[in-house]
Amino acid sequence: MSRPAAFFLAGSLLAAPAAGAADLLPTRQIALDLALDIARATLEACRKAGYNVSVVVTDRSGDPQVVLRDTLASRYTIEIAKGKAVAAVMGGVATSEFARNRADIKDTLNHVDGLLILAGALPIRAAGSLVGAVAVSGAPGGDKDEACARAGLESVQERLEFAE
Repeated sequence: MSRPAAFFLAGSLLAAPAAGAADLLPTRQIALDLALDIARATLEACRKAGYNVSVVVTDRSGDPQVVLRDTLASRYTIEIAKGKAVAAVMGGVATSEFARNRADIKDTLNHVDGLLILAGALPIRAAGSLVGAVAVSGAPGGDKDEACARAGLESVQERLEFAE
């Protein structure tokens, strides 16, 4: 075997594991216990403010992991919160910010089934990775929904920052 061919073969063998390593990616998933703690703290924050709401916590794909509806919250608040959560996962920012940043297409996006660009949802990040979203519907205004969601996240902030 010629010297250049030997170097090529050796280089190919060394590169092969690197190519295969990209076939599967490690991901972070929010655990049910953490999602439930976020949902409960969010619901409690809204209760303290006098609001009957629904809270949805999703995973990184926007699939609901925890859904809580307070006793007097309208049944429609569940679907609204789900749509907000999907938007927060998709945009990676608070839905109020998403609505401001993409006002040019907000109305169009709101026609996409399962997506709702309204204030009231926040992405959940753990150790820098997007792991889900928390969304609220039922308070008298998206800013109040979002404030409850923020309180829920703040209640577990240390766990999120140091998540493994």
